[in-house]
Amino acid sequence: MDSKSFKETIENAGSILILSHVNPDGDTLGSMCALYQIIKNNFNLHADMVYNGIIPEIYNFLPGIDKAKKPSEIENKTYDLAIAVDIAAKDRMTDALPLFENAKVKMNIDHHKTNINYGDVNFVRGDACCAGEVLFDITKDNNLTIDKNTAIGLYTAFLTDTGGFRYENTTAVTLKKSAELIDCGANPSEISRYCYESKPRNMVLLHAHCMVNAKFENDNKIAYVLISNKDMEKFHAKNDYTEGIVEELRRMATTEVSFVLKEVDENTTKASLRSKSIDVSAVAGVFGGGGHTFAAGCTIRKPLNIAKDKMLDEIRKVLK
Repeated sequence: MDSKSFKETIENAGSILILSHVNPDGDTLGSMCALYQIIKNNFNLHADMVYNGIIPEIYNFLPGIDKAKKPSEIENKTYDLAIAVDIAAKDRMTDALPLFENAKVKMNIDHHKTNINYGDVNFVRGDACCAGEVLFDITKDNNLTIDKNTAIGLYTAFLTDTGGFRYENTTAVTLKKSAELIDCGANPSEISRYCYESKPRNMVLLHAHCMVNAKFENDNKIAYVLISNKDMEKFHAKNDYTEGIVEELRRMATTEVSFVLKEVDENTTKASLRSKSIDVSAVAGVFGGGGHTFAAGCTIRKPLNIAKDKMLDEIRKVLK
């Protein structure tokens, strides 16, 4: 879709809501806060922001993040425009989904290849490194201003969804756009310190526990960790404290596929998958999930250990 329709859609909206996905990460939060600034600075309009789950403490530095609310804190109203950022599928909005569905116009800004263009207005590009890059390009195409606060949000999206510019989605274009954001005021060392060197103590201890108890299958090609609710209680861990464990497993030289299974309740398990070689979005798709080729997730409606067996079965089908 022509990104010029972005400007027209914003200008025709009297009330605007921006939504991030459940268990928000740096891309969805950085993009949400950047879009908030873009609307404020370029259109002189106010937008509400809504998130689900818990905002990780490391992202409290994002300009405007303190204005984000939970769905329960927002009045039951019908917005002229609801904008989903970095949300691959509508069910990832969880409690905020009714706010999106009830909006007069729905916009979808994303980079997941499994996104089915569920909005009335869609800006979905599977080739982009993050939703922040899609928003960056929309902003440039419309000659909109990127101030320092906007640049901080967008750079955070670029940085975190490329794994600190180490993942396969990092290209020369990625780095050029990131450099432009630095010129606009984003401080790379400061943002990196917030994102990667400000972890809570108990988060680090949980990660250490998981690494010690990691399991390996298929000649160490598969690495995985099971996290029970008892583990979470032992380390007084918040839900976001599990972020990054699956990447740590993938960093091992022998690992081809890694996954982390986290117990939600006795019949529900959340899964995060990473890979160096196989399409884990297809594996996640078996369980109704999705994502990217080398990074995906899903929910398995089974107890933790049964979910483990089912996940191993599906990975073994595609692992060479």
